[in-house]
Amino acid sequence: MRFLLIILFCLSGSIFGADSLTPLQKVPQTVAELWKDYDPRAEPLKVQLVRQWEEDGIVIRYLRYYIGTFKSKPAWMAAFYAAPKGKKGIPGVLHMHGGGQRANLTLVKFHASQGYGTLSVNWGGKPMEGAKTGEANTDWGAVDPTQNNVPGYFNLLPGEKFLDAQESPRNCNWFLITLGCRRGLTFLEQQPEVDGKRLGIRGHSMGGNLTMYVAGSDPRVKVASPSVGGSGYRTYSRYGLLPQIRKVKGDLELFRRTMGYQFYAPRITAPLLHLGASNDFHGQMDATYATGAKVKPSVPQRFVFAPHFNHRFYPEQQVARILWLDQYLKGGLELPKTPASELKLEPIPVLRVTPFRSLPVNRVDIYYSVDPDSRSRFWREAEAKQDGKGWEAQLPIMDLKRPLFAFANVYYQLPKPAVLPRNQQVGQVCISSLLHEAKPESLEEAGVKTSGRTERVIDDFKRNFHDWYTINGNHRSLWQHWTRKVTDHKWRGPKSAKLALTIQSDQPNVLGIVLHENTWRNYRGKKRTYVAEVKLKGGRAETVAWDLSDFKNLTDDLPLKSWDELDELGFVAKTTIRGAQPIEVAAEPWQGPKPVFKRLEWQLED
Repeated sequence: MRFLLIILFCLSGSIFGADSLTPLQKVPQTVAELWKDYDPRAEPLKVQLVRQWEEDGIVIRYLRYYIGTFKSKPAWMAAFYAAPKGKKGIPGVLHMHGGGQRANLTLVKFHASQGYGTLSVNWGGKPMEGAKTGEANTDWGAVDPTQNNVPGYFNLLPGEKFLDAQESPRNCNWFLITLGCRRGLTFLEQQPEVDGKRLGIRGHSMGGNLTMYVAGSDPRVKVASPSVGGSGYRTYSRYGLLPQIRKVKGDLELFRRTMGYQFYAPRITAPLLHLGASNDFHGQMDATYATGAKVKPSVPQRFVFAPHFNHRFYPEQQVARILWLDQYLKGGLELPKTPASELKLEPIPVLRVTPFRSLPVNRVDIYYSVDPDSRSRFWREAEAKQDGKGWEAQLPIMDLKRPLFAFANVYYQLPKPAVLPRNQQVGQVCISSLLHEAKPESLEEAGVKTSGRTERVIDDFKRNFHDWYTINGNHRSLWQHWTRKVTDHKWRGPKSAKLALTIQSDQPNVLGIVLHENTWRNYRGKKRTYVAEVKLKGGRAETVAWDLSDFKNLTDDLPLKSWDELDELGFVAKTTIRGAQPIEVAAEPWQGPKPVFKRLEWQLED
């Protein structure tokens, strides 16, 4: 048996050569040292074709490419590749999926239809879409940087599935996955139809992390767009809040210097567009801007944030990334520059915004908040008034013990509609300003005066669901409307109040009301979900009111004790709340058109 193993080892070596990475002589201390000896073109790029087919003038391949050999075993990356048939000299796009996801077939077909050669890598190793029994998948061999090895994302220490026998940043999962994605760039530049000097990258969530890592380590990248990922400072605390990464296995400072996105940002030379959600749990807004501030001023950079959302976007934000890739890879429409903005700490703070008018301005939205937790804060919309070439809005605050945050979204009219995947047409694009922050001590020093008052009316819906985010908005029976207004002390429920809703449903229906308590604030208390249902009579407007006791905890059926720690309120036609035992809320299919919401308020007994 020992003799047989030696033969197999030798055969493997004859096919794949020695290990792709030299044994560690000195532990890398910086990003530059970590990557200085690695050349993603050095080894031959062996490719295994699993299947090939054509759709609508697009050639699609399901394949695997050779990543490298680690600890004497070869590693392979499965992927989808698509390109328009018969085209030459086209740009290339590398897509990196998010956590728990897989290579995206829809996305490669979309980009190919737009004239790109597109590779979507399956770094996580989940079954490929449409894979047949026995078809090859990603195989990392002797190492495991997938989500089957979750501690590896915050690890520098040695172990069975890690690369180095000593503490090293090469033991972090992100190092090997980034290496595998850089080999994906090598695949793209070697395709006969692809212009290897025009390569762009994109990724969402954990794929956004990889976008920053690849852009900061590979000069072949000519444009990059991470979304809700790649935000630095994850091991740091702000305003006494717990950091995103609370425990690192190994030297914390070494982890920061070699795997912190804020240390990759200064190395990025490719134009960079950060696509984000204002309340994202992963690519947190404040950290995204702080990381972007580390990018060299000479590098073109944009920020695009969808208000009120977590981990998703509206079409006006999503399309910015498509246009950004087109601008730098195809000479397409030039996106407007980041709007000029200034936060003036007057007796009542003012945000002034001046858009760049390379495209017609449709509207300017100015937002502000006093919540230090970017995940849970409610973004109040201030009344923006045009003054000459700019817009201004007062930002009244009720006390000086909370920090002030403010930013603006400028919506520009496109010369012609742009296309998103699944052929969605978008007529305008959003570009965000920089994020402004004033700490309590700055407010006091500037002589800011408190103003404003608490309000019992949460929403009169005169602007529809402007202060909400909507899920499945076009679905007749699965729509959901959510707001964080109830976490803002301006609209927080008084102790003895009832929650009252005036609503009109054409037909009798069951409406679900969901309250989330301490959604991301485990420093404040335990996360809980409370639910109530109401049977609407239908036909005319009706007002329904709920006491605290009407809302029951899904886990123990106990009533809500206070309005004080609510983070979100949602109205749902139907939804399933996941947990140990999934629970359906408002399970009956909604009948007739969506209801008309007229007023949501806190009611106090006279």
